[in-house]
Amino acid sequence: MILKNKRGIVLGLANAHSISWACGEAINNLGGEVIFSYLDDRFLKWVAPLADKINAKYFPLDVSKDSSIDEFFKSVGNIWDSIDFMVHAVAFAKTTDLDGRFIDTSRDGFSIALDISTYSLVATSKRAANLMKSGGSIVTLTYYGSEKVVPNYNVMGVAKSALEASTRYLAADLGPDNIRVNAISAGPINTLSARGITGFSKILHHVAIKAPLRRNVNASEVGNAAAFLVSDLSTGITGETIYVDCGYNIMGV
Repeated sequence: MILKNKRGIVLGLANAHSISWACGEAINNLGGEVIFSYLDDRFLKWVAPLADKINAKYFPLDVSKDSSIDEFFKSVGNIWDSIDFMVHAVAFAKTTDLDGRFIDTSRDGFSIALDISTYSLVATSKRAANLMKSGGSIVTLTYYGSEKVVPNYNVMGVAKSALEASTRYLAADLGPDNIRVNAISAGPINTLSARGITGFSKILHHVAIKAPLRRNVNASEVGNAAAFLVSDLSTGITGETIYVDCGYNIMGV
């Protein structure tokens, strides 16, 4: 059990299709303990049964509010005096900004996408680092749309690009404290947030045809990669974006 005696937080649980659930489950299967965050009471009917399956606690967290972030980490600190890892699986953009042309992105929509999808990593990492008294690992989730134009990904692609840059800057900041920061670039997965992207089913079909493994990645494979990155098997890796996408990113044409 490579994560025995490891404990940490997994942000962004919404339902059984969430990548955050796959990460938490994989970590638990390898001996780690998890506390989940969820947005608000609307999600409790899905969050509570999942967390209970692995005896995990869960607290609300709205990453757009510093007061909510502080309250969440206070709740974590009341249970554990230190943590070993954080998995950041939080992203959001207005549906109206995930359709049509990027040039039509609203100012408000741009701000929301960058705040929730990118700045939230910075804000939560700052609090998490205070609890990583013996070092630790922070992992976030990104997507290939940060590098290449993906139809209708629009402002989320810009947010993910900023997220990957933030990963590198955070890795440089926190490295002296023996805290590693990495990103997983997951292939398209049929999550709640992904369904907000117009034409998402076409993206899934295209990747399954073009990827070297001739299929789409599944959430459990991303969860296993996260478990590796929060374990001591990855202590020499930081500031990286690691692809878990059945090899799609290597293809030119």
